[in-house]
Amino acid sequence: MKNKILALAVLFLATTGIQAQQIDRSQQPKAGPAPEINLGTPETFTLKNGLKVLVVENHKLPRVSMTLTMDNPPHAEGDKAGVSELMGSVLGEGTKDIPKDKFNEEIDYLGASVNFFSRGASANTLSKYFPRVLELMSKGALNPNFTQEQFETEKERALENIKASEKDVASNARRISSALSYGKNHPYGEFSTKESIEALTLADIQNYYKNYYVPQNAYLVVIGDVKTPEVKKLVEKNFGSWKKSELPKNTLQDVKNVPETQVNFVDFPNAVQSEVQVTNTIQLQKGDPDYFPVLIANKILGGGGEARLFLNLREDKGYTYGAYSSTGDDKYVARFVASASVRNAVTDSAVVAFLDELHRIRNEKVSAEELENAKAKYTGDFVLALERPSTIAQYALNIETDHLPQDFYQTYLKKINAVTAEDIQRVAKKYYLADNARIVVVGKGSEVAEPLENLTYNGQDIPVKYFDKYANVIEKPDYNKKVDPSMTAAKVFDKYIQAVGGKDAVNDIESVYMIAQAEIQGQKMDLETKVTSSGKSSTVISMGGNVVQKQIFNGATGFVAAQGQKIPYTEEQVVAAKAEAHPFPEMIAENATLEGIEDVDGQEAYAVKMDETTTNYYSKDSGLKVKQVKTMKQGPQTMTIPITYSDYREVEGVKFPFQLSQTMGAMTLTFQVSDVKVNEDVTDADFE
Repeated sequence: MKNKILALAVLFLATTGIQAQQIDRSQQPKAGPAPEINLGTPETFTLKNGLKVLVVENHKLPRVSMTLTMDNPPHAEGDKAGVSELMGSVLGEGTKDIPKDKFNEEIDYLGASVNFFSRGASANTLSKYFPRVLELMSKGALNPNFTQEQFETEKERALENIKASEKDVASNARRISSALSYGKNHPYGEFSTKESIEALTLADIQNYYKNYYVPQNAYLVVIGDVKTPEVKKLVEKNFGSWKKSELPKNTLQDVKNVPETQVNFVDFPNAVQSEVQVTNTIQLQKGDPDYFPVLIANKILGGGGEARLFLNLREDKGYTYGAYSSTGDDKYVARFVASASVRNAVTDSAVVAFLDELHRIRNEKVSAEELENAKAKYTGDFVLALERPSTIAQYALNIETDHLPQDFYQTYLKKINAVTAEDIQRVAKKYYLADNARIVVVGKGSEVAEPLENLTYNGQDIPVKYFDKYANVIEKPDYNKKVDPSMTAAKVFDKYIQAVGGKDAVNDIESVYMIAQAEIQGQKMDLETKVTSSGKSSTVISMGGNVVQKQIFNGATGFVAAQGQKIPYTEEQVVAAKAEAHPFPEMIAENATLEGIEDVDGQEAYAVKMDETTTNYYSKDSGLKVKQVKTMKQGPQTMTIPITYSDYREVEGVKFPFQLSQTMGAMTLTFQVSDVKVNEDVTDADFE
């Protein structure tokens, strides 16, 4: 058998070698013809109530997917902002004749999935259960049981989500950017608040459902192992009783771009990096002649890891983990957005880099290689997406709701391949408004506001306007609060030591052993740290009982062990370890400087620079350490990692934080401390 495999391998190599000899590698291969796309032509019929049904038969697999969508014009919710989302979360929690638990149990028993939302519903099932699952979906959508109990549960959950997102700079940046671009009173710009959610009642949910969950603009797409006559009979049976209701009259407010490029800044004192969005609104629909050139233009500019923004801001300059762009399309109004999360120190430079790329794609033709690569990537993504039934359903729906020709997706790739470099430049000038760009920056004002105010581009000053987190214009805040001249880093440390228990109690501590847990992607992560007053430290991270990383410092040398590798500390790491290898590093700190007063989670805190890489923050009122920010390098990238400390509890007469939250990029790990041991279970063997 081995000889046979070897012979086959030799034959394969010989064959490929012969083929290689026939290829002229000095010539770029010509692109082949666009693949033939056959989505299947849907059978359509319309119920008397206006519900339009599209059926695409596909008998390859015994599965059926269903999507119900209401294509109502967008409408603002005003002082009831959040009512649609809350209604959607309550919808589907049982029906008037099937209790919630029984409804969900039957869905699980059938191995199906059924989901409900404010503008429709969706379901997936084996074809043999299609009749019953369609019936359950219709009952959940048309005969919901809106109970006060379920309403209160979902309302509380919505309030918790708002509270949880208050400190999330990235999600706030997206919300604020939309509000500034469209206007807070526009359906695409408004957002729910704690106040608007708290004011909602069960009657508001019921009224919204009655007014907007209606059939005249609704579409039901059924794709899979079904027969159209059977679908028609079942849909008429289950959805025929759905009654029309006139939609409330709504008027969309006009959306305008800024008259000149400007920075819109929002201060988030807890931000360790700036969220930057360069954006403008556009008018673009799928049926427009510019649609396909815009797809390729965006792919070249910021459509992935091989695009210009990524290569410039990450690979070349190391400002960010990734920079991307998106160019939307919509029947009413859409947006172009280029965005990245960047280090505070390079926020102004990142803005310049964005503008450079916008001007470049507007003023210079893209290369033939970029154009062909973008087309190839888009073609691959498009063909791959066709394997998903949800894609076929969305395409069938798009043809109806966007009034597209029936062969729109059959000819999709041919139109992609027809895009020229001249087309790219033309649409870039039309849709990427480099001279009328709204540059939304959400970040730490004390560090980035001043550099932004000194920002110029092509010899022109870029004005800065200030907004609060609710997108209201404000005067420039005072980001640099004055510190009492008599206050020093040493005095801050003294106040901290006194706050945790006093110098005598702290001096009695020879070692601290801390055990904590966090959850990451549904798995438990265990953290154990040991540190001594003699300058030794150990950190062990485990998952599922297996050690995934160890950091050991014996007072003179150290190492990191992970994935079977043991990497000794560098000289810089040894210096850093010596500065932190103590239960209370403040006791051994040298050359620390008091930088100022900053806001940390709503409280004033002294910012003390411990060294070139670390800044600690101490509550002005309590004296406790509330935050640490470390700057680390990983290859060409520079990372800023904040750790917040809270829930201080007394152990052996000294207070320790029992909650530690660490953020890396978009991920935040919150460790709950389960035990702190003072002067026990720590030996020299722990640091070998």
